[in-house]
Amino acid sequence: MLWDDVYVPLSEDEQRILSEIEDKLYESDPSLAKEVGSTTVYTASLRSVRWAAVGFAAGLIVMVVTLSTSYLFAFGGFLIMLAAALVFERGARSLGKVGIDQIAQQLRGSGRGPFAEPAQRLRDRLKDEET
Repeated sequence: MLWDDVYVPLSEDEQRILSEIEDKLYESDPSLAKEVGSTTVYTASLRSVRWAAVGFAAGLIVMVVTLSTSYLFAFGGFLIMLAAALVFERGARSLGKVGIDQIAQQLRGSGRGPFAEPAQRLRDRLKDEET
């Protein structure tokens, strides 16, 4: 039996106790409460995936720029790309399907996706043409 699929609702007493603990945390250390409320189990993995993407791009730039001058530096750029790809893969595995879905849902909900602004302009333009 998978325990992940079993959800037991809290009783009213348990909900009250949990609410009191949360209120005391906000009173005693608001910065910790804010940090705990804004982070998820996927935050560290997402950060490593982002840095791996930056590292991969930097390695690609180093490789392309130095390829005509020094094969040794170009090979160094390739090694940077390889290391970044391995870090990216490890981070993506630790995120898993659920983490990736959650991040995609948050990006869709916040409107911060890579195509959010152009998509909104297109929707506005189509809406103006319809009226």
